[in-house]
Amino acid sequence: MYKLIADYHTHTVYSHGKGTIQDNVEVARRKGLKKVAITDHGFGHIGYGISRKKLTQIRTQINRLNDKYGDIEILLGIEANLVGINGQVDLLEKDLKYFDIILMGFHKGAKPHSVKDGFNLFLKNFLSPIYPAGREKQRQLNTQAMIKAINRYPVNIISHPGAKIDIDTRELAKAAAKRGVALEINASHGFLTVDYVKIALEEKAPLVINSDAHRPDDVGEFSKGIDIANRAGVKPEHLVNSREYTVLNQGWR
Repeated sequence: MYKLIADYHTHTVYSHGKGTIQDNVEVARRKGLKKVAITDHGFGHIGYGISRKKLTQIRTQINRLNDKYGDIEILLGIEANLVGINGQVDLLEKDLKYFDIILMGFHKGAKPHSVKDGFNLFLKNFLSPIYPAGREKQRQLNTQAMIKAINRYPVNIISHPGAKIDIDTRELAKAAAKRGVALEINASHGFLTVDYVKIALEEKAPLVINSDAHRPDDVGEFSKGIDIANRAGVKPEHLVNSREYTVLNQGWR
């Protein structure tokens, strides 16, 4: 049903993946993909984040691989971390020149932007399952933080929305549709869920199925995401990494 030609979410040894950039590229080529993005974890991810000192080295390596291979486009990206309630992520203006694509998501292991953000965005979400009274208020705070992030930064994809913190999918989907930001159906985490995907479709938000591969062999492994998309009624033209993508933003990547 779906002819997926790109995997926009893969990790390497530069964060906590198991393979090199070339390993991921070789698997992507073997599986017939036309594009693959190297999107290691953002700088603020404690223990796993990519090093700014290595950005020039990584950019040079990807440029050389693009020169070497004529059958695939290799993108340098990052999976930036949401770190503040006002939409801050762990990117600086000077970082943006390196990247072809930017993913943004929430990870519990990221360093908060401030003590206030640590309390409101990290500690409260950690305690939310234990103290359900404030759950809806926290859900709205999480959602607005993500919306502010995609309005502040040139984000292309929100990674696994709903997997790490509770969100209002409809509100996020509305904002994503306005900005042309794709919501990810993550073939590793299983988020977006079927119900969330249906809501995203109603709001006409772009969708993308990614592997979130941490091992080279998992690059282009979309089966769980395809199953979710099928059950939600997603058509190929809704997916930005489908050959048939036509909805909303013709110029996406």
